[in-house]
Amino acid sequence: MLLQKLNLCSQISPQRFQFLTKHLTPEFSNRVHGSSFAHRGELRKTKRIVVKLGSAVVTRGDECGLALGRLASIVEQVAMLQNQGREMMIVTSGAVAFGKQRLRHEILLSQSVRQALHSGNGQHKEMFVPALEARACAAAGQSGLMALYEAMFTQYSTCTAQVLVTNLDFHDDEKRQNLNSTLQELLRMNIVPIINTNDAVVPPPEPNIDLQGVISIKDNDSLAARLAVEMKADLLIALSDVEGLYNSPPGTDDAKLLDIFYPGDQQSITYGTKSRVGIGGMEAKVKAALWALQGGTSVVIANGTNPKVTGQVITDILEGKKVGTFFSEVKPAGPSVEEQTEMARHSGRILASLHPDQRSEIISHLAELLTERKDEILAANKMDMEMAVSAGRLPPAMLKSLSLSSAKLSSLAVGLRQIAVAAQDSVGRVVRRTRVAPGLELEQVTVPIGVLLVIFEARPDCLPQVSALAVASGNAFLLKGGKEAANTNRVLHQLTQEALSLHGVREAVQMVNTHEEVEDLCRLDKMIDLIVPRGSSQLVRDIQRAAKGIPVLGHSEGICHVYVDADANVDKVVKIVRDSKCDYPAACNSMETLLIHREIVRTPMFDKIIEILHNEQVKIHSGPRFASYLTFSPSAASSLRTEYSDLECCLEVVDGVQEAVEHIHKYGSSHTDVIVTENKETAERFLQQLDSACVFWNASSRFADGYRFGLGAEVGISTARIHARGPVGLEGLLTTKWVLRGDGHTVADFSESGSMKYLHENIPVEQNLTGQQLAFMLASFLCPVSKALIDVL
Repeated sequence: MLLQKLNLCSQISPQRFQFLTKHLTPEFSNRVHGSSFAHRGELRKTKRIVVKLGSAVVTRGDECGLALGRLASIVEQVAMLQNQGREMMIVTSGAVAFGKQRLRHEILLSQSVRQALHSGNGQHKEMFVPALEARACAAAGQSGLMALYEAMFTQYSTCTAQVLVTNLDFHDDEKRQNLNSTLQELLRMNIVPIINTNDAVVPPPEPNIDLQGVISIKDNDSLAARLAVEMKADLLIALSDVEGLYNSPPGTDDAKLLDIFYPGDQQSITYGTKSRVGIGGMEAKVKAALWALQGGTSVVIANGTNPKVTGQVITDILEGKKVGTFFSEVKPAGPSVEEQTEMARHSGRILASLHPDQRSEIISHLAELLTERKDEILAANKMDMEMAVSAGRLPPAMLKSLSLSSAKLSSLAVGLRQIAVAAQDSVGRVVRRTRVAPGLELEQVTVPIGVLLVIFEARPDCLPQVSALAVASGNAFLLKGGKEAANTNRVLHQLTQEALSLHGVREAVQMVNTHEEVEDLCRLDKMIDLIVPRGSSQLVRDIQRAAKGIPVLGHSEGICHVYVDADANVDKVVKIVRDSKCDYPAACNSMETLLIHREIVRTPMFDKIIEILHNEQVKIHSGPRFASYLTFSPSAASSLRTEYSDLECCLEVVDGVQEAVEHIHKYGSSHTDVIVTENKETAERFLQQLDSACVFWNASSRFADGYRFGLGAEVGISTARIHARGPVGLEGLLTTKWVLRGDGHTVADFSESGSMKYLHENIPVEQNLTGQQLAFMLASFLCPVSKALIDVL
């Protein structure tokens, strides 16, 4: 009868069979067991997985019954993975808790019946439940627990089988082989084995010594580890009621969650008490995990009770995300990203305390290195370019961003020197001074934001720019560059650290080279203060979604408009439209939509606009209004909210400046928008009413850039409405703090019975120019004067 049931359960739908035969093996099979995975990212390859559910995960807070919501979520994840072709096994607790619930119910019911029978004598005794023996509870709860699992898995067309084991089943060779054979057969038939110690007959745990090379089965942690190694599982996921392994008991001062744990790190751990239920503790979990790791099975200890993550904790682990503590035998040569962040923060504080001249020296030295070592930089960039071209995966726009040249490096150096001058008056600048009362003065002073994470794609020129801004603003930076520019980024980062070494702050700018996924970096909300994405709109959107509690500075789209008014000058129109669209089509400040006043349609000016776009091979997509003017119109725009990032644009017709503003507000991205007109009143109306980060009159949209604005460089362009907006340079990387200087003042002094009154007088703030700033201003003045004299002569 049991064999018939197993055969029935192993039948699968045609769709699932097709999936298994198509996807089962190239992705996660044929792995030779014996060595565990070195990095989280490799967990995607796992095929055979043991999921251990601790007592705290399975039971309710009152320990009398099961946490059905959590169990349902875990069952759903296990069933989904099983249906994807993986081989899932569950080691579960919960029989004692489930049995305790049933026995308590039966005892209370029995007492209630007895009271009802004796109610005639008017005596009503308070009902109580005696202490229940654990093995009796297990005997009463095992069948119910299994029935619950079976009912839950049935919802996903997944069959289960119960396997009860004791220590003897592993120590006796024949029994161990029989157990192995049974589990192998269940997995072959696509059944999820649900394993538990037979707590109805198992003796109480003894402090016995483990056998040579073999772990004793004292609890479900050791059972799961022994089973995982015995079955050659790729991964053991141990779910408990803590986030993972901490270096000291959770909740204590300085307790730190360990992302990765290595076998040699045991001495650095201080263990606390065990969880509210169960017979194991974190020390037992670590011991079991290390034993499994030694046997070739990777291990992750994670929280299975947190409602915010329970719904995807298992699948997140298999996607390589930073969940819980990952046990690895391979310790990377360099520091972890958490250690890098701590080093950057420490050096950043020293950097912020440097004299402005010292920060300027660092930036100026970096500018010199860019020109002096350009051959080294360009050689590395050539390697990246050749690899990118041979791979054939990068679009032309990204290839252009990846490429560096002598001219580009010289331009970078010029921008860095501008930042060096600005660094003289950045950190510690007084922006507001108030005399609150006699002898009580308040200052608002600029200070660094803290630790910034800059994520950029194939844009190596971004590295020296943001590094210079980091130095000027006294901020620590973590840089995560695209692998397409790995060689170039490595050289540029070395030069950056060489410049930082001038004043002992080498670690203030860190390059993240570990296997951390971008999404994992975005979760370091206790370590990173601001994220700045530099790259495609898709990258920015992904980071904005992934960031958990960390502000993101940037824009997801650059849908820039150029509006050609009825009073526009034709020559200016031609120049501005060509430059806005064709100078660098992939840039975020490139024109994507051209709005034309209806009076211009079918005029010589309109013909010239179309001619210039045609000559530059720009593909035009017609908006609905423009299409109505033509018998045979260009291809219709799929959306009026499209960022083409190529030699393409949308062309639409509007009735005037008010409709242009309304169109941009509806379809734009608040990035950069332009009006071309000779009518000052119309222009001012456009500039005042339009709510975009950059609004231009008779100038190309391509001017929306930190370097062109005179900021030296930018970390990005922000379309946010708080903190920084538009091209974000040095000022956007500073915040402020309030400094109050008094002489024994108290709030009580200003009460009705006090002797003092508030003044709140604004004190003028003097702006002192440094010698380097004066020299730069003088040079800027003399250059055009010298040129004029030469022209006269």
